[in-house]
Amino acid sequence: MSVKTRFAPSPTGDLHIGGARTALYSWLHARANNGEFVLRIEDTDIERSTPEAVQAIMDGMQWLELDWDEGPIFQTHRFSRYKEVIEQLLAEGKAYPCFCSSERLDTMREEQKANKVKWRYDGKCRHLKPSEVDLSQDHVIRFKNPEEGVVTFKDVVKGEITIANKELDDLIIARTDGAPTYNFTVVVDDMDMSITQVVRGDDHINNTPRQINIFKALGAAAPEYGHVPMILGDDGKKLSKRHGAVSVMQYRDDGYLPQAVRNYLVRLGWSHGDQEIFSMQEMKSLFNINDINKAPSAFNTDKLKWLNQQYIKSTPVDELMPHLQWHLDQQGIDLANGPAIDRLIPEFAERAQTLKELVAAVTTYYQDFDEFEAKAAKKHLRPVARPALELIRSKLELIQNWQPQAIQSSVDETAKELDVGMGKVGMPLRVAATGGGMSPAIDITLEWVGKERALARIDMALAFIANREAQG
Repeated sequence: MSVKTRFAPSPTGDLHIGGARTALYSWLHARANNGEFVLRIEDTDIERSTPEAVQAIMDGMQWLELDWDEGPIFQTHRFSRYKEVIEQLLAEGKAYPCFCSSERLDTMREEQKANKVKWRYDGKCRHLKPSEVDLSQDHVIRFKNPEEGVVTFKDVVKGEITIANKELDDLIIARTDGAPTYNFTVVVDDMDMSITQVVRGDDHINNTPRQINIFKALGAAAPEYGHVPMILGDDGKKLSKRHGAVSVMQYRDDGYLPQAVRNYLVRLGWSHGDQEIFSMQEMKSLFNINDINKAPSAFNTDKLKWLNQQYIKSTPVDELMPHLQWHLDQQGIDLANGPAIDRLIPEFAERAQTLKELVAAVTTYYQDFDEFEAKAAKKHLRPVARPALELIRSKLELIQNWQPQAIQSSVDETAKELDVGMGKVGMPLRVAATGGGMSPAIDITLEWVGKERALARIDMALAFIANREAQG
């Protein structure tokens, strides 16, 4: 049997990290076995589903480069099919109309709660006589769950699981307005689409025996299930916004590369020896659904940052640029206003953990600034630095061929003429030229800043010093 997996999110919000990991595992299982991967949008909750959420899910999938072979398939486009199957189950006596009022159900629920009994519909309408059935009255449709026996299935993550049918009730498969419910639609979809494996969060594990019984009632084989443990924060609690970003696209906005996030997610519950970094091809060839860990994994932002930095350093510039360009555009940075970016990236990538940090480091070479970093200016743009800045400015202005060698010669000559150490010239010059105290070698820094911009910034620094002198 050929492998066919699916990712079936509800479009009620962004694609979150937990869902993205589930999608990745499902995608990898299909790709590792030359199978197919389906994107299905479970949008039967019409009030909460939005087009914006659908787009956010697709944006997140595309950003992570998780392509689908079929879809997106919308459940709201399949209502006629669900109605057809419900009518089939009714005709075969495997489902029945239930006329119990919400008041009766609420009373029953409270009584069972008071008696510390797990909620379970009592089956009052299960054995109604034909004369007692009036379909003109408000009703739901319930699935006639087996009353005896057990449901046993082998979960590829959890192992063998057995649930007694008496623990399950006759779940609603169609609401009063005729709208089908989740546990029913997912079975019809998986059956119709020939899904062979379902990877999903272990919060769904209680739904599985119910769904398997519906498969049996329809004479169809249930897929193989793998219920993945939830992702925890580094404090051991369920991952939430207090631990940082949980939306996939927020990680893009924060400066992470999709390949780094994808690599981090695959290791968040799966491993291959001690290997930390995996190419896409390695993931597809090495991933095995049976090797998913049973225990929950803790999300560690520092580890993700480290991994992101490794990818920033190792990714070829032409592959890095589309992702970096997005951040440059967000900051309004025009690369035509400075040096070739491929000269800067190798220098700054070594220290940048995110693309936002990388952009922040190169911005000074493409955009002017209004003020100097306070700490650097306080230390290096003091009145004592004025003679060095004035002299180096006069020398730099005379340079015809703005190249590192000529720039460095001017700096050396300035230090020699003033009889001061190189730091007394280089550091005030660095702060003047870049606005801060960190940059590559001063000759390279000034070359990248450009002659006209460098002279203007030195003038700005001299004005800053003069104002400082005036204030005493």
